[in-house]
Amino acid sequence: MTLSHLDERGQARMVDVGEKPITRREAVARGWVVMQPETLARVQEGNLPKGDVFATARLAGIQAAKRTWELIPLTHPLPLDSVAVEVQADEASNAVEITATVHVTARTGAEMEALTAVAVAALTIYDMIKGVDRSAHIESIRLVKKSGGKSGTWELDERELGGRPY
Repeated sequence: MTLSHLDERGQARMVDVGEKPITRREAVARGWVVMQPETLARVQEGNLPKGDVFATARLAGIQAAKRTWELIPLTHPLPLDSVAVEVQADEASNAVEITATVHVTARTGAEMEALTAVAVAALTIYDMIKGVDRSAHIESIRLVKKSGGKSGTWELDERELGGRPY
C-alpha cells in the first residue's frame, strides 16, 4: 500500500494535486457541544457574560475554514467558494449542534475545512460557556457528507450511530 502523504523515504510530504481535474466539491461536517439544560437556556436567551454564542461561533467557524491550510500541516490552501456554519439548540440532547458546509471548485476536497470549521465553532462555544458550566463538553465532530472529485459522493449512514445524534 502506498501512502500519499509519505515520500519514498517515509517522510511526510504535501501531495501534488497538480494533475487532478478541477471539480466542484462539497463537504459537510457536524459536531455538538453538550451542556446543562440551564446553560442551553441561557445560550438561547443570549444571557451569557461573553455575548451572543451563536453569532460568535458562526463567525469563528467561517474564519477557521478559511485558515485551515495554516492550521493543519499538509493541507492545501483552497479558494473556498462558500462556507456556511449553522448553529442551533438541540433541546432533546441539551446540546448545541454545529453543521458546517463548505463548497470549493478545486483539485482537492474541503473535508478538512468543514471539520475545522466545526471544531473551532465548538471550541468557541465551549469558551463562551465554560464560566457557567464546567461540565460542558464537545462530542462527535465528524464528516457527514462529501461530494465531487474522483471518489464521488459519500454520506454517513446515521444508523451506524445507534440512534444517537452524536
